[in-house]
Amino acid sequence: MPGPGPHMMYAMGSALGFMRVSNGRFNAHHGLTYTINAFFGPDIGPFFEWVGSFFSDSFGSAIAKAIHHPFYYFLILGFPMCVLYSWLSRFLLLGGLLDSDSGVPLSRRQCLLLVCAGSLSHFFLDHLFEVKFGV
Repeated sequence: MPGPGPHMMYAMGSALGFMRVSNGRFNAHHGLTYTINAFFGPDIGPFFEWVGSFFSDSFGSAIAKAIHHPFYYFLILGFPMCVLYSWLSRFLLLGGLLDSDSGVPLSRRQCLLLVCAGSLSHFFLDHLFEVKFGV
């Protein structure tokens, strides 16, 4: 697996590419949510492993293993993350901390799709650099 640098560069580069080809429909607001999910999203597993270790060692590692999966990440955490991102989008726009051309916060559906896209993008890069010798 590549480190945080390649994940961030790939996520930001692909977000910039999406902004360029979408003719303004994919803006910086979308790019920020996508980049956070592609960079940090599925790697939140070690945090859950640490929290789960207070209950049982096997419970924490099972949660971490389930979360660091291309599809289980957004099946398990997709809805909570999309609610959080949608609320955060509204809060940051109303507080004047985030600028948007339309002034409209991201909907839950948009956030869920960005969580899914970020997760798949994260694992694309992980599997691109995966090395298996002798297989």
